[in-house]
Amino acid sequence: MNEIETKIPSSVEPEENAGNVIYADHPLCVALVTTGKLRPADADRALRLKENQQSDESIGNILLQLGLISDQDLAQTLSQLNGIPVLEKKSYPDFASLDERISSNFLKQHRVVVYHDEEDEVHAILVDPTDHYVVDALELITGKSIRLHIGIASEIEEALQEQLIEAKKRSGEYDDEGLEHQLSFQDDVEQLKELASEAPVIKLVNQVIQRAVATNASDIHIEPFENTLKIRYRVDGLLRETEHPSAQMAPALISRVKIMANLNIAERRLPQDGRFKVRIMGNTLDLRVSTVPTLHGESMVLRLLQRDEQALDFKTLGFEPATESRLLEILDKPHGIVVVTGPTGSGKTTTLYAGLNHLNRPEKKILTVEDPVEYNIEGVNQIQVKPGIGLTFANALRSIVRQDPDIIMIGEIRDQETAKIAVQSALTGHLVLSSLHTNDAAGSITRFIDMGVEPFLLTSTVNAVLAQRLVRNLCPQCKQSYTPPVEILNRFKAEGLDDNKPLLFYHAVGCEACGGSGYSGRSAIIELLELSEEMRSLILQGRDKNALAACAKREGTLSMYQDGLIKVARGITTLEEVLRVTKEN
Repeated sequence: MNEIETKIPSSVEPEENAGNVIYADHPLCVALVTTGKLRPADADRALRLKENQQSDESIGNILLQLGLISDQDLAQTLSQLNGIPVLEKKSYPDFASLDERISSNFLKQHRVVVYHDEEDEVHAILVDPTDHYVVDALELITGKSIRLHIGIASEIEEALQEQLIEAKKRSGEYDDEGLEHQLSFQDDVEQLKELASEAPVIKLVNQVIQRAVATNASDIHIEPFENTLKIRYRVDGLLRETEHPSAQMAPALISRVKIMANLNIAERRLPQDGRFKVRIMGNTLDLRVSTVPTLHGESMVLRLLQRDEQALDFKTLGFEPATESRLLEILDKPHGIVVVTGPTGSGKTTTLYAGLNHLNRPEKKILTVEDPVEYNIEGVNQIQVKPGIGLTFANALRSIVRQDPDIIMIGEIRDQETAKIAVQSALTGHLVLSSLHTNDAAGSITRFIDMGVEPFLLTSTVNAVLAQRLVRNLCPQCKQSYTPPVEILNRFKAEGLDDNKPLLFYHAVGCEACGGSGYSGRSAIIELLELSEEMRSLILQGRDKNALAACAKREGTLSMYQDGLIKVARGITTLEEVLRVTKEN
């Protein structure tokens, strides 16, 4: 895996017991650390780098360049410390003609927008108002006092680019065909490689990834069409469309990502898969890259996997206390199979990792077989499937049962061979965790039988099946309450979910904090089917999934729909969200 991040010289890397904490003397670093936006070790690392290089650059800009914080976090923190409000790009005034004495290179290097040249003062928008070198330089050049405004780094860069283009248009130097001419060599691999390594393309890729992190996106979709290049982000399970770079940028943009993922940029006829690691906005990300050829070029999807501070516990995932308690009891059994089921994107893998996190103890040997390994867990031996060299799920499982494991996690049971090995492992005293693609919990039993597993083996090995979906959480800052209609109240009473208390529901409204969607984050709605003696009897009789589901309901198992209604009544999500993800049930 390639690692794309700013390298810090070894001479300035903080040692575990190296002297005193040095960030304590810098108010900006203290504020960022206190609010959890910067780790203490990273603060000291940036300050040591500044001292080592004897740089005049502000510590805020150094933290940005190292990818340790986001530009929004820096702007907000500096605003609070200095009492200067953050000026968003949409509020930037019209640009005045630049003073010829101010070099455009100076403005770009230090990220400063200068405007509205009045008689006695000049307004300047900059990333860090405490950067005295920049302020003094502007005062010296203009001979006037400087009124400071704080701007977001990425928006200042966009404004400078627009300002430069406008200046060139006025002077007649700007050529609208320039970029298309530059990209006309897209079929030449060497030219494409050079183009992908140029600053504008690198900056665009970095901005796309940074925006995805800022919006908590799980995927980035880069899709070329005939006349446009679409970049969309999957946020809380739904795609959001944002910027539209020129369609001519597609080859260079996609080639840049392929270089980062160590893929073949000359191969554009076949799908490719790769991955790379990047540190941005203070987080370490693993990015999985997938490309497929389409009519207008290669379509690319990047899956973002946060490696730092993952919340791998059932409470954070949205499990109700009673469901969590039952599941933990099932996981603590010494052997058997626990299956998590649901469609793609329903959070199955995250739930499996939460289970492993609960079981991960020094006295237990845990082995996993995954495709791909999404999160690294300390103390767990994780195997990446590689079908190209013959390392399939089945082949890997045959080997790991000889590694004396206590617990085995199989990323997905896809075929008869893998299913039979999983059953055999459970019969020989192992606890097996896995996922399966079915619509509900009862359907998993019939799926196993369809794959050729004998019913008597299922009744002896399967402890429980957990079916789940993900619903979007209401944004706490803008949700609005309302009293539901009588027919909905009657439905809740029929489901036994009213607790004789007045029900209050909430609407999704939308605000700046949630990007106008009305939702922020997701929770799992769960159906936990624990095999009882009656269910085992029904399986041996060859009864279908409807009979199993009816039996589970008689025994008090909550369906995903009912679990979703509980979250509606608690103000976590909306009734529309629950119906959206459970309508097939």
